[in-house]
Amino acid sequence: MNYNNIIIETEGNVAVLTINRPEQLNALNSETILELGSTFTSLEADNNIKAIILTGSGEKAFVAGADIKEFYQFDVAQGKELSAKGHQTLFDIVENLSTPVIGAINGFALGGGLELAMSCHFRLASNNAKLGLPEVTLGVIPGYGGTQRLAHLVGKGRAMEMIMTAKMISADEALSYGLVNYVTPQEELMDACKKIALKIVKNSPIAIASAIRAINAGYMDGINGFDTEIEEFGKCFGTEDFKEGTTAFIEKRKAEFPGK
Repeated sequence: MNYNNIIIETEGNVAVLTINRPEQLNALNSETILELGSTFTSLEADNNIKAIILTGSGEKAFVAGADIKEFYQFDVAQGKELSAKGHQTLFDIVENLSTPVIGAINGFALGGGLELAMSCHFRLASNNAKLGLPEVTLGVIPGYGGTQRLAHLVGKGRAMEMIMTAKMISADEALSYGLVNYVTPQEELMDACKKIALKIVKNSPIAIASAIRAINAGYMDGINGFDTEIEEFGKCFGTEDFKEGTTAFIEKRKAEFPGK
């Protein structure tokens, strides 16, 4: 399928998904959100893809925010629909994808851009990155999961401060907050992400998908994460990956996981 706003490249078992609107600093408009959601769903269905790296084109921005021109005249009902549709068509899809998604933050990640990065399973940032949720300067709040995911990642107090002050933080501050896992020079960012992705693809994709579900369960209202862990742990025993992994360990060889 041809896309207007994204580029997909594959290297072995790793897909690199690039948001390609450099003149708009990769701002998220409705078309881009739909294209991203469709692409993530397609990549998840591809058994050959075992890790995904998400980044933005150019050297200035991962995603500098949402395209305000699309919604600045919306009313209450339209605003609510905009938020709900974003959750359903992209942000929740990324968070719950069974294929690991690494966010490669190569510059500004603001508003919807930071919300998209936070939907990824974890993040790396280049040393020039700036991260923030400036929505209150527009008279609105983060609407694509920002109020929830930021608090989960950095704690309630820091999330309150970041959102209320609309401040941007540096890559190093994001690292100290636990918002990103690593900071690299910009020219080394993609190589660092690919290095981690290559470690991921050596392991059981079935077990990784189970781990994602178990970890996410601990952040869901009304769900006992420990119960989910027990359930997912048990399910692993019925997979071919478990049989291969344990047999390979006993036979002192590297496992070749079938992904079943």
